Parts: sequence; C-alpha cells; structure tokens
Amino acid sequence: MSLLLTSVFRPFGVDDAYGRKENKCELFHNQVTREQGIYSVRYNHRSFGLYFIAENLRMPTVVLDFPTLRQFRKELRKGYDYVGISFITPNFIKAKKMAEVVREVSPSTQIILGGHGTRIPDIEKLIDCDYVLPGEGISALRELFGEDIDAPIHHPVVKASEHKRVLGLPFGTGGAVLVPGVGCPNACAFCCTSHFFDKTYTPFLKTGEEIYETACRCGDALNSREFFVMDENFLKHKERAVELLKLLEKNKKKFSFSIFSSAEAITDFGVENMLKMGINYVWLGVESKRAIFEKTQGIDVKKLMTRLRQNGIMVLASSILFLDHHTKETIWEDIDFAIDLRPDFTQFMQLGPLPQTPVYLSYKAKGWLREEIPYEEWHGQHKIWFDHPHFTRDESEVYLRKAFQREFKTLGPSIVRIADTMLNGLESPLYQKDNPALRVQFERLRERCRIYFYALTGFKWLAMNRKMRKQTDDVIRRYEGYFGKRKLLHYLAGAGMALIGNLYRLKLKLGFEAHNPPRFRVSYRMMPRYEELCEKARTLLQNRRTWAILEPSTEGWALSLHFSGKINRKTVNALFKRLNDQVHRPIQSVRINVTALAEFSEETLTAFLERISHFCREIRIYCSELHQEKITQFLEKAQLNCAYSVVAV
Repeated sequence: MSLLLTSVFRPFGVDDAYGRKENKCELFHNQVTREQGIYSVRYNHRSFGLYFIAENLRMPTVVLDFPTLRQFRKELRKGYDYVGISFITPNFIKAKKMAEVVREVSPSTQIILGGHGTRIPDIEKLIDCDYVLPGEGISALRELFGEDIDAPIHHPVVKASEHKRVLGLPFGTGGAVLVPGVGCPNACAFCCTSHFFDKTYTPFLKTGEEIYETACRCGDALNSREFFVMDENFLKHKERAVELLKLLEKNKKKFSFSIFSSAEAITDFGVENMLKMGINYVWLGVESKRAIFEKTQGIDVKKLMTRLRQNGIMVLASSILFLDHHTKETIWEDIDFAIDLRPDFTQFMQLGPLPQTPVYLSYKAKGWLREEIPYEEWHGQHKIWFDHPHFTRDESEVYLRKAFQREFKTLGPSIVRIADTMLNGLESPLYQKDNPALRVQFERLRERCRIYFYALTGFKWLAMNRKMRKQTDDVIRRYEGYFGKRKLLHYLAGAGMALIGNLYRLKLKLGFEAHNPPRFRVSYRMMPRYEELCEKARTLLQNRRTWAILEPSTEGWALSLHFSGKINRKTVNALFKRLNDQVHRPIQSVRINVTALAEFSEETLTAFLERISHFCREIRIYCSELHQEKITQFLEKAQLNCAYSVVAV
C-alpha cells in the first residue's frame, strides 16, 4: 500500500484554463506588497499540511508539491493505491483536472480530496473522487487507513519559505516552520480557517517544552535560528508561551520568531516578554476601524502597534475591505485608518464569502452570493463575488488597487520601514535592562541591523521619487548615528544592488511577473529504486546480491539496503567497514528491503540488525507478506538500540 499526497499543479499567477493571474502563489506579493514594484517581497511557501500528514502516517507516502501536470502524470505511473489532492477554493478546476488524470493514468488508484476546497457544496459530485476529508488531515487519514488516531504527532522539518527575493536578489535562509496547532476558537464570521477546523483549536505541540524541543531539532537540521510560527493566535495560549519563554531564557537561545496573534493576546502577554522570547515580527488582524470583532474591542490598536514598532518588533496589519458597513466614503476611513497605524506591512483583503463560513451562508440566504462566478475568481485580490449595496464588482477591483497604492505612496517601501523599526529596537529602553534574555536578543538584533545597513544605500539609489529618497536617506542617517559613517563596502554593495535592481525593474516592465515555486518531491517510508537514489546519494556497497545507498536528508543520513539471495558474513563486514570509514553524521533511518532474499536465518538477521541499530535512530524492514509475522516475532526478541517497524510490500 502506498499514498501520493499532492498540491495542485503549477503554473500559478497566469491567465489560463485553470487559474487567474491575480491568484499568485505568493503570500506577500499577492496580498501585502503587491503594488510596491521592485520593492515587493517575493517568496513561496510549501504546502505545509502535506508534510505533516506524511510524517505522521505509517503508510509509505510521497509528497509531490507544486508539480507541473506532466510531472504529476509521470509520478502516477509509478503506481499508488491512494492519491490525496489538497486544494483551496480558487484551485477547484485544477483539482478537478488532476482527478481526471488519475482516472486516466491509474484507474485503480483511489482519490482523496482534502484542503479548504472540500468545503465547496457537493464537492463529491463536482469532482470524481472516492473520499472527501475536510478538516484536520492527520487523524482523518489515520482513521481511513486503520492506524492509531491517537498516536503522538511528530513535527516534520520543513523550511518556512522558499525562493526568497527582493529587488531581484536572494535574501535570507528561509528559516524553519513551526506549527504548534491548527484552528482558532475566535471563529470570526469571515474566517475560513477557523470554520474549516470547526471553530476548535487542535494542538500539535501542547506544551512550551514540546515547542522548544521541536524548535531546537528543526533549527539544528536546517542550520537556522529563525522560525515562522503557523498558529492562528500563538500568544492566546499564554501558559504554553510562558513555558517556552522560560526555557529560552534558561538555555540562552538566540532564536527569533515570526508569529500571528491578536491585539488582545499581545496585550495580555506583554511587549517585554515578546522581546525576551525573540519575537521580531507579528501579523495582527485589525480588520476595521470599527471594533466589530471581539479581538480588538477595548484596545487602542494604534497605541499597541506604535509600542511594538518602537521596541523593534515589525508589524503587519491586516484589513478587510467591502464589509457590510462600507460605502464609498466609509471605506476610505478604514483604508486611511490602516495607513495611519504606520505598520511595516499592510494587507488589504476583499471580504470573501468562502464556502461554509457564516458570511457565505448569510449572503447565500439573502441572495447576495454570485454563484455563477467561477471558483477561480474566489481569491480576494481582484473582484468580489457577491452583490454589495455600494460597490460593483469592477469598482471593487479599483478600490482595492487604490488602497495598496495609497499605502505605498504614503508610507514608502516596506523594506525601508523595517530598517527603521529594527533600529528603534536597538534604541529601546527595554533592551537596556539588566536581563540576560534581553541581552541575548539585543545582540541578535544588533547583528541583523549591522548587515541590513549594507543594503540601505542601494535602496536609496533605486528610489522612485524624491520623497522615497528622503525617507531612505533619513534612515541611513539614523544608522550612521549608531554604527558610524558608511565605508567603501557599503557603497560597493549599494552599487551592486542598484544594478541588479534596475535590471529587475526592466524585467517587470517587460511582463515577467510570475514567481512560481519549484517542484518538491519528498518520500516517507518508501523503498526507493536504486536508479533514483544514485542520482543524489553515495553508494557504499554494490555487488551482484547487495547494494547499500546513503541518501542525505534534513536530519542526517538515510541508509537504504537491498538484499537478494542470502546475507553472508563477508558482505556484512564490508558494509560496516564502509559505514565506519565514510559516515560521520548520524543516520536517521535505515530502510532494508529483504523481499528478494531466498533464505535467511533468525540468528544471522538478528545479529545484523542488532549491529546496525547502533548506527541509527530507526529501522524499517520491507518484506513479503509471507515473512512479515515471522520477522516481527524475532525482532521483538532482539536487543535493538533504536525504533523499528516491519512493512509488507
């Protein structure tokens, strides 16, 4: 049995039979910095949920993220018992096409639909499939495959972002993603995430200690100390956050966290605690000037946001346009309110009645929903798909674009604003306190500012107008006041950035807009073919009856062994000699294929496994169904130094 988990196919951000150019596979350039031209922050995120599911099943699984349609067809030909397709509402037509391809290429494969798109009414009739599993996917698939739904959750090692660019230049390492839990009990009427998870919060990491240990493990694997925390309201779980803070203080960790949190939760946790923890960025839902949501009631959002930025914490403020109370006058009040908060980043989203949210159900009952509009246009960055009493669909596109343009014209590039915010942190009185945790975080912030200083000259030379040049020049003067006058290296770096930035500006003018992610393919518990391994791995041993391949992974090495005929002492000794000589990092897992063994003795195989168990953390044996029970029985008697499992193939 095997499972293929896949996202929908690329390209994204183009007008074709399957999508729209406005629906880019980029969080920031699509919804935040979209009108900032060359200053727009460009990067992609992986489909994190697929990796979580794959990590927490026993079934051999492959994750195929952002394939082309041709790559998807090729993967299907390898033969899978199940294919899980994850999609959001605007990608409905892509998911439908992929299901058709499955029926064509691999008719015996069963199709599972997952993701937010499964909330579309009668989705099982619209897309040819065998199962529809909305909501949290790990327990749903465990139940489907007869696995233990209460088994512990193991957090995968996944980069937070990929393909990061600004001004056409790569920046940052991407960091690691942390997902402490999914869902949100706040249940805002517009929020598809909250209602997708049935208005409940499901913790994957239940304690601060679990978050700390996971952060250390993922950070070590990716050689990073930066974490993007995918949790709808991270600080709302205060007891867990405080426990994490104490462990970070105790171990003097120089971690930095980017989080989502509400104004109420931030106020309760406190800005000083955020600095001690290393929180350097927060996504804060403002939504509207009117306190129509519980999370902002009784809180001076502007005062809170100013305090965050004064202490070096970057802020993204999100706002919703075309709410019920918006007219052509009041909508500008909300736009100007969001701008007046002076955040580092601003998200403007059109109100989007997505399936099964209270807004969707209400608008459908009132007859406001424009259900004839194809799902490809239900993404919130072009035109609304409902009848608003004061705006036509065409007007909604214009107002949204003008909101972003006014924000950029008033506040300037976000990459300049964050330079200002970071220096605020170095001058913050909170960092001057005699506190070890604050000293650790102060040094981290100082080093980040010192590096960022080299970029500011390039930002100035690329400025689009006098106001932007003055804004950047003012920030440069502040940095010079702290670090001293710019040196030759600052000007050389600026010249290089200006050259590349102008080339990138030309590229955008010529219409090269799409920033598509590459394809990712990750296998879990699969016994790979020898030819596939040789492309990226090290051959330790290869002869007529045995081959051993070392494959690099994010957490160490994975050793794949294939035996045929019988296991003999000479082959085993040769293998261990090469392991001792060539392997200087821990082996995460050993995958042993014994399906082709003509004979084996309990004594020989047990001795081999006991010896190999000292090299690794996990052993997985692939065998025929005929031998599965026998091998399991004598493994239970063996003195293994690691975890093990037996899989029938």
